[in-house]
Amino acid sequence: MTMTNFLRKPYIALLLIGKVFAIVAAVHVYHLWQARTAHANPAFEQHAQDSEAQVDHSDWQEVLDNYLVKSEKSGHTLFKYGDVSDDHKAQLEDYIDDLQDISPKTLNRDEQFAYWVNLYNAVTVNLIIDSYPVQSIKEIGSVINLGPWDDVVVEVDGQEMTLNNIEHGVLRPIFGENRVHYAVNCASLGCPNLQPQALTADNLEEQLEIAAEDFINHSKGVNLQGDEMTLSSIYDWFGSDFGGSQETVLEHIYNYASPELEAKLDAFEGKIKYDYNWQLNDAANEE
Repeated sequence: MTMTNFLRKPYIALLLIGKVFAIVAAVHVYHLWQARTAHANPAFEQHAQDSEAQVDHSDWQEVLDNYLVKSEKSGHTLFKYGDVSDDHKAQLEDYIDDLQDISPKTLNRDEQFAYWVNLYNAVTVNLIIDSYPVQSIKEIGSVINLGPWDDVVVEVDGQEMTLNNIEHGVLRPIFGENRVHYAVNCASLGCPNLQPQALTADNLEEQLEIAAEDFINHSKGVNLQGDEMTLSSIYDWFGSDFGGSQETVLEHIYNYASPELEAKLDAFEGKIKYDYNWQLNDAANEE
């Protein structure tokens, strides 16, 4: 072996490794772009306008009552993943199974919205419990996907569905409700809090308003420090859902701002950046 060949082999190996990482990064970026683009699934556009059918979310409510806590220190709602009993784990799985037995098209629009949000959140919590302990939901899933969002998790009306299918194929495009971003929870500190009340058709408007105000008036939603404003990356990733510009995003934020935040927004003339905390919303981290 010549010295030239000896030197070239590590160089070639590094080139190959670099290409692999570049391909993985490109695929990951494509997945992110695809996931954040809303395309309605025609199979779930139908609803029963006059339906009085109500979905029972009491099992999900019981899980929330037992394991969701509000941190007085940070203002986050946190989940006690490590404390979930076998009975409550089975109850959660039964609840998810029960939802899969329901055809959403037999429900009215408000019942449908609550159905999909609760299904998304219950499945997410169940995924974390199955993989616990983890530091972030992004540890679940393949290297390329960096998270479970493209994994098939449920079957509804005969269709296998991922979390991305639920959010970007149903909730966002079909309902056209930007406050859905405050309702679905990705088990991360940067995400809007998982609310202590399960969504229902009856409490839908009230809970969406509470969730929006809660997030926007917390530093993970809007953080003003001097001449710099840090907004949640949600307003960057899904800016089109909030009007498509920084101006319309700020108008939306202003609608839910406390008097204190309003005053800061009125005086603000600095730079805007975006951030997101993917650390797990685990109650054990604050013990």
